[in-house]
Amino acid sequence: MILSDTYTKQMVVSNKKYGPRIIVKTVLLLVLQLLISCKDKGEVAAENNLPQNENQVVLTETQFKNAGIETIKLIEKDMAGILKLNGKIDVPPQNLISVSAPMGGYLLETKLLPGTHVRKGERIAIMEDQQYIQLQQDYLQAKSRFNFAELDYYRQKDLNQSQASSNKVLQLAQAEMNNQRILMKALAEKLKLITINPATLTADKISKNVSVYSPISGFVSKVNANIGKYIAPSDVMFELIDPEDIHLSLRVYEKDVIKLAIGQKIIAYSNAEPDKKYEAQIILISKDINTDGLTTVHCHFTRYDKDLLPGMYMNAEVELTSGKAKTLPEASIVNYEGKDYVFVQTAPRKYMMQEVTIGNKEKSDVAIQNSSTLEGKTIVSNGAYTLLMQLKNKEE
Repeated sequence: MILSDTYTKQMVVSNKKYGPRIIVKTVLLLVLQLLISCKDKGEVAAENNLPQNENQVVLTETQFKNAGIETIKLIEKDMAGILKLNGKIDVPPQNLISVSAPMGGYLLETKLLPGTHVRKGERIAIMEDQQYIQLQQDYLQAKSRFNFAELDYYRQKDLNQSQASSNKVLQLAQAEMNNQRILMKALAEKLKLITINPATLTADKISKNVSVYSPISGFVSKVNANIGKYIAPSDVMFELIDPEDIHLSLRVYEKDVIKLAIGQKIIAYSNAEPDKKYEAQIILISKDINTDGLTTVHCHFTRYDKDLLPGMYMNAEVELTSGKAKTLPEASIVNYEGKDYVFVQTAPRKYMMQEVTIGNKEKSDVAIQNSSTLEGKTIVSNGAYTLLMQLKNKEE
């Protein structure tokens, strides 16, 4: 060990002033400091030469205090599983009504717009066409001929009974009466198609216009016609929806179908208003699985809401049967590159990141499906994301 000249001079001065005892103490102190320094450097070098685990993070005392690390062990509790689904509001065929003009005609008047509310029996359009006039004329003439044929039949019947008329004449009178009755009945049914009551139709009431009435109470979803347009019998003028029976059609993967049952309650909500919840109940589970592995589950809303419109996309949550599960607080789980992890404490201020598979969530607790790999281990419950940032910064 080599001492500096300055220090040597100080020792000489000290030697003169304090004697050899001070010199010995000073030398021993210097040797001790050098030995401690060498030991610390050796420990640091040895620690740096240890194999490093890319999923392990070690905190200094200061980092540990600032991170506010808290730990916990697996907790077993009852978990009500939640199955999340999505779909859209649909209308069953019996509640979606297409309104057309059975005999065709020109649209003379309507005030309907999409969204307009209508009542059953309310006039929603007026049609006009000359064939309506012809049909009414044909019916009244057929009715008149039937009345004449009926009177002639009864007259021939009386004559036949007194042998004043042959059976053939009576049979011809009966056939004519029956033919006129058939024609009159057929024309009467045609009049009913255009909402004209044949029982009250007279020559004074012949009209070129007919009314179209709403068959249900609901609202208009589509208007496909305009004033003055000719409507063919096959054309759909309006589409009406009876909202009392709209239902929610959900898509379910085949692996989840067995978890559902008719009568099960669900909670639905839209993306636009996620805080507004709608209660519904499963009424039908389709038995057909499509090529994407999906089937359809139909749900009926407990109460109709005017904000629920056909075609609206909805999210739904189904509460499954409760069961025991090993859980951790949601704050224990960190997500990195699409996978879920927790940090397991392996030693004081040392933590190992371990992948987990999460299950159902209830409030702030998460079920751990591969809980056997965490049995008996101490897991970080607060500060997990701080450890993740520290680990990734170390890698960089």
